Amino acid sequence: MLKIIHYVTLFLAINFGLQAQEFQGMAIYQSKTSTEDFKVRMAGNKDITPEMQKNMEERMKKMFEKTFILNFDKTASIYKEEEKLEAPTQGGGGFRMMGSMMGAGGTFYKNIKEKSYTVDKEFMGKEFLIKDSLPRLKWKMEGETRVIGGFNCFKATAVRPVSKTDFQNLRPKKEDESAAKPKTEDKKTDFMSGLEMPKEVVVTAWYTPEIPVNQGPDSYWGLPGLILEINDGKTVILCSKVVLNPKEKAEIKASTKGKLISQAEYDETVIKKMEEFREMRSRGGNSGPPRMN
Repeated sequence: MLKIIHYVTLFLAINFGLQAQEFQGMAIYQSKTSTEDFKVRMAGNKDITPEMQKNMEERMKKMFEKTFILNFDKTASIYKEEEKLEAPTQGGGGFRMMGSMMGAGGTFYKNIKEKSYTVDKEFMGKEFLIKDSLPRLKWKMEGETRVIGGFNCFKATAVRPVSKTDFQNLRPKKEDESAAKPKTEDKKTDFMSGLEMPKEVVVTAWYTPEIPVNQGPDSYWGLPGLILEINDGKTVILCSKVVLNPKEKAEIKASTKGKLISQAEYDETVIKKMEEFREMRSRGGNSGPPRMN
């Protein structure tokens, strides 16, 4: 009985805070994408020395292990990578290409009330402003619970279609598919060869009704509480800290810089440039990714 009273009191206290006109919250997330598939693939390549493999693994770690900050209020949020001062890296054409394809930086703005999102991305030296409707996932409430950072969380799952530019979900092609194609000019094979994109992935989310806002990391939303963890195919996004009503308020608004474009148009642009890059590589070119017009 005392436990029930405690939860009711906690809910009312948090809910009261959410009703405040200037309510804001801040959550820090650690994002990590598995690179085991790439490590296995490199280990089987006789042309890659142990030193080269070590350098590649370090680059992949920087690319696929990041910290993000989510600032949110009752209806909107901004999600962006934590700013870090790092020395520029050299070499690694395939990694430079993949990093550029994934889009550099950017602030992901979600407006739950308008069911829309805006994100600014830099791609091959050109700035784009992607604006589109928020994806609506059909969440299935599961019966499992767990505690994350002191918050009681509930499990929900959904099936998400994978975008053609969601390079974090790239995986090696099945052996039978790879074997069906003749092995020609293996030495000229680029970093993307032998990889494929799944059509869909199963997403697992853990949300807490103790923070009753319809928000979450990246593009995720739609659950009756803040999403504290996402398992999205090969990527896990885990909340490590939550601050409600921080002293310093963030400015939660959409970016306005860059060429306005839809998500489908942006994906088409990326795929087109990727194909141009692969054609250049197949012809023996080694001058880096093609430039944007």
